[in-house]
Amino acid sequence: MDQLLDLFNFSSVFDERDQLLDGFWATIRLAALSAVLSLIIGTILVSFRVSPVPVLRTVGTVYVNVLRNTPLTLVLLMCSLGLNDILALTFSDDTSTSYYWWAVLGLSGYTGAFVCEALRSGINTVPLGQAEAARSIGLSFFQSLRLIILPQAFRSVIAPLGSILIAMIKNTTVASAASYAEAATVMKTLLDQPSFQGGALPLFIGVAIAFMVLTLPTGFFFGWLAKRMAVAR
Repeated sequence: MDQLLDLFNFSSVFDERDQLLDGFWATIRLAALSAVLSLIIGTILVSFRVSPVPVLRTVGTVYVNVLRNTPLTLVLLMCSLGLNDILALTFSDDTSTSYYWWAVLGLSGYTGAFVCEALRSGINTVPLGQAEAARSIGLSFFQSLRLIILPQAFRSVIAPLGSILIAMIKNTTVASAASYAEAATVMKTLLDQPSFQGGALPLFIGVAIAFMVLTLPTGFFFGWLAKRMAVAR
């Protein structure tokens, strides 16, 4: 009975609220910057993949196929252990800052491959005649891509991009592979501490609810935005 009571002990979780809040702030920082960078990376990659230049198409295809079929944990380990520790490619003398930026680059580079494929599916929904019309008025390929095709492609794939963003927020839980401490890492650290008496189940529930606070509004927002910005065909 005492063990059951310890399992539902909320007092220990409440006592460690500062560490948990710091962990979720670290998650938010990681997810926000990675979302912006992954969108930029995905846009560049999709321009490569649909480019008439064979070299660019090859680079984009190889990047996307390699990253999409590589576990995220392995990508983050390569960034932290391979690039940061072994090759000594650091962003700062402060190790925590350097690990943060490698976690951002690893997560955004990985997510950018999925953003690229979502945008490519959006490009396929744009009628071919619009690209031909853009060429007929003297626009180059990249001008027509930037001014005509990509704006419509983005509007067509808002909902899939929202799903990718939600998946990326949840993927931050493996950022510990890049030696970056976020919410999941803080939770594991607390459970490993001898001084943390019970409260394991409330801790799991609290962390799960906190992630839902991040992901559910994101899903609702992108669902609303997708309806708002839908392209009339």
